[in-house]
Amino acid sequence: MTVYTVGDYLLDRLVELGVEHVFGVPGDYNLEFLDHIVAHPDLRWVGNANELNAGYAADGYGRLRGMAAVVTTFGVGELSVANAIAGSYAEHVPVVHIVGGPSKDAQGTRRALHHSLGDGDFEHFLRISREITCAQASLMPATATREIDRVLSEVREQKQPGYLLLPTDVARFETEPPAAPLPRYTGGTSPRALALFADAATELIGEHQLTVLADFLVHRLHAVDELEALLAADVVPHATLMWGKSLVDESSPNFLGIYAGAASAEPVRRAIEEAPVLVTAGVVFTDMVSGFFSQRIDPARTIDIGAEQSTVGTQVFAPVELPAALTALTEILDRRAVKSPAITPTADDVSRDPPERERPLSQEVLWDRLCDALTPGNVVLADQGTSFYGMAAHRLPRGVTFIGQPLWGSIGYTLPAMLGAGLAHPDRRPVLLIGDGAAQLTVQELGVISREKLSPVVVVVNNDGYTVERAIHGKTAPYNDIVSWDWSKVAAALGVTNQLTFRAKTYGELDDALTAAAEHQDRMVLVEAVVPRFDIPELLIELARPTSPDGSARR
Repeated sequence: MTVYTVGDYLLDRLVELGVEHVFGVPGDYNLEFLDHIVAHPDLRWVGNANELNAGYAADGYGRLRGMAAVVTTFGVGELSVANAIAGSYAEHVPVVHIVGGPSKDAQGTRRALHHSLGDGDFEHFLRISREITCAQASLMPATATREIDRVLSEVREQKQPGYLLLPTDVARFETEPPAAPLPRYTGGTSPRALALFADAATELIGEHQLTVLADFLVHRLHAVDELEALLAADVVPHATLMWGKSLVDESSPNFLGIYAGAASAEPVRRAIEEAPVLVTAGVVFTDMVSGFFSQRIDPARTIDIGAEQSTVGTQVFAPVELPAALTALTEILDRRAVKSPAITPTADDVSRDPPERERPLSQEVLWDRLCDALTPGNVVLADQGTSFYGMAAHRLPRGVTFIGQPLWGSIGYTLPAMLGAGLAHPDRRPVLLIGDGAAQLTVQELGVISREKLSPVVVVVNNDGYTVERAIHGKTAPYNDIVSWDWSKVAAALGVTNQLTFRAKTYGELDDALTAAAEHQDRMVLVEAVVPRFDIPELLIELARPTSPDGSARR
């Protein structure tokens, strides 16, 4: 008769929360637990090239699926993944980090066990995890299932990582399967606070046209439907921050563009900062998405909707959850008799002629052509740097999802995250945009991506070094140089067996490569796009200027 264990209980709870793939790297303290993952009928083990990549992959998966899991071994493995877990914490991505640890009996001896610091203290790394996770537990037999439920519930509610230290003997400890689903947190909105908020918002809005600035928390808090209902209730001009890019339909005539404070396109800046009434929904201003906090928004004309409270002017209403506040605003627009005037299309909506085929590639030509190549369903992952800021100002087709990491900003993140995103939605083709320097950090995962039978389009922007850093300081400094790779051979060397590789130095070569990518949906297509070393997207120039020593980005 098969024994049902604490490890099985944890896996069943993960499946309940929507997890179908578990990322990680084997180590002797987690091997028996991995046997249970492999044997589970509803889970697939995805072994990664290293722990950092595993964490990035889990992050990409969690952004699209709403929950992810990564397994490492004690000490060496969990510290290797810590950078990725910290990024998930900063950017509100629910990832469960499961650490296979020494048995409780072995820990009790306080001996110098491998992967420990040798001092008999086996909670060093648990204490570290408290700084980058929303809930933690070192599991013990008597309370393991209760603690698993507590940590998983917090991860689901707070949309941040959780940490479970699973000793080998606790993992195999016999227990009972879950008797009921994990209880959901309910009742987070006070009816009275919501009613007072609606009254204050009604008075401020009056007959004014509403303008909306939305950000990533709308997505993380599962309020996209409520936002779309608000935008459909009237003619509502709207924009997002770069953090929330693709949150709304960017092909809509009511979409203004990306707001980045003083670095915004002037029509977008005026529309947001001079709006008679502005709604900021799920907005978190960070340095790199706000033009270094250069936003000029008048609180007196602003309705700010946060995760658990909303403000109208200077009045604060709490507890009011974000979806409920958005619905209240929709009802206000639905009730009033006046309708706002339609928006006149801007110059951005005008189609452009393609460049001559012989024209050398530039940042502008590259991002224009890539944007034209995207189709509904693509998941675009743009690494922090010229890729992220080059694409940020371009309108994406409806149905395209954009993933970046503008707050944590760990270069190389998007390549393994593409694995997670691709497995989260295998019917959607990932498109990776990454600089040559960033790709060198995590490129090992290309082999795993091929093994998992994904067929992404990978665009490596070869601008010969760390261009963002060149823009900030050290234009020709040696520390911003990298070793030049032969990208035509990299994929095959890493075990990719079904791939096409292109090197594009002109518009025509790029056009040919992207045309071939569209014709070969079942193959990985790697395009090395060669652009000038000091060619920098305009948005990045504006954003980098305040960080350079003389206050202006060097070209």
